[in-house]
Amino acid sequence: MVALLDVNVLIALLDAGHMHHGLATQWLVEHLSDGWASCPLTQNGCIRILSQTAYPNRAPASEVASRLAEATAHPAHQFWADAVSLLTPGFIHWPQLLTGRHITDAYLLALAVKNGGCFVTLDKGVPLSAVTGAQARHLVVLGAAA
Repeated sequence: MVALLDVNVLIALLDAGHMHHGLATQWLVEHLSDGWASCPLTQNGCIRILSQTAYPNRAPASEVASRLAEATAHPAHQFWADAVSLLTPGFIHWPQLLTGRHITDAYLLALAVKNGGCFVTLDKGVPLSAVTGAQARHLVVLGAAA
């Protein structure tokens, strides 16, 4: 199943000094044959965060974009367009989104479900029940007990 990588996973992969770099790299190496995906939201978030002056291993946006472009040129990569709407009736179970923090996670999970893939993240609080049709196979939380 193709894996849509969350912003935090992309950051961990591109930043060798990130505390989860090894975990993210190991997971990707083990699952690369299944393919991986990014989308405008994850690409933009990765570039934005890694180029912020407050980020510990900051790099210029142009450098981050170049490194991300190199990674996405890999044959195992798929680009998924932002092709779902959280406003589609019945698509999101809004009472399951307890805080605004979950909105982006729910969106990315919904995008993965729509594309027949899984959403890979480091966030442990992703509300699987918030997305119509989402099952356990659609969500991979790195570092979580299996």
